[in-house]
Amino acid sequence: MRGGVWPRAAARGNIPARMSQPAIEIRDLTKRFGPVIAVDGLSFRIGVGETVGLLGGNGAGKTTTIAMLLGLLLPSSGSITVLGEDLAKHRYRVLPRMNFSSPYVDLPKRLTPRENLDVFARLYEVSDRKARIDELAEALHIDEFLNRPLQTLSAGQKTRVSLAKALINSPELLLLDEPTASLDPDTADWIRVYLEGYKRRTGATLVLASHNMHEVERLASRVMMMRAGRIVDDGAPTALLAKYGRRNLEEVFLDIARNRAPDETQRNRTPDETQRNRAPDEAPRNRAPGETPREAAQ
Repeated sequence: MRGGVWPRAAARGNIPARMSQPAIEIRDLTKRFGPVIAVDGLSFRIGVGETVGLLGGNGAGKTTTIAMLLGLLLPSSGSITVLGEDLAKHRYRVLPRMNFSSPYVDLPKRLTPRENLDVFARLYEVSDRKARIDELAEALHIDEFLNRPLQTLSAGQKTRVSLAKALINSPELLLLDEPTASLDPDTADWIRVYLEGYKRRTGATLVLASHNMHEVERLASRVMMMRAGRIVDDGAPTALLAKYGRRNLEEVFLDIARNRAPDETQRNRTPDETQRNRAPDEAPRNRAPGETPREAAQ
């Protein structure tokens, strides 16, 4: 960092040369807080341009993992490579190329959204700060309150300002913690549309930590399920639904949180659950008047 300013982000023209590398590669990552093991030997790769959901109950290790990806926490052991750089050795090369959004991390409340965004635009050496702020303000519908003190805004308005902050440097890697928290359904929907469009336009990689299972099913092409600091399952949402015999990710989440194995969930399903999960082409035909269920199934 030169004089308190991040080095300029790598030119977009350099991205294709790195496409063969994963956006994130973690090997044997562990984080201990005294006797507590918060992250326990994680290993995974995330490809460039993927949108990956990182799911788990409270205390599963999601926040600690994200904090280590951001360089805010040092691992107890293991390695993290982000956008081709060893985070332990060269984090100042990669941090300008990534960003993070969370409604639970406050921006300075006495500043306006414009002032907050201008501070971060300066830190990331955005070339035309005003144009970039105005562009994001229009796209995320924060222009109406851009010049009001942050402390006067609603929770949903602050969430959108936080997302604008995360996009100020057009990051190649975007880490999102509950990106639509406190938003009404309509606003949450077009925010998801915007994120999908951002990924298509830029080829960015998105890592999404959320308890909104509908959101994860919609945005993520891959889901990693965490419990007790470990990844206990990893796959496409459709693959996980099929594996656990469930209708949605919330049911899969509950199975994993409650330590139920896939074969156990299949065995323990009630007849009603079996019927609800049956594929449309497997559903029994309508019974004729007076026909018994047994006769209809034959």
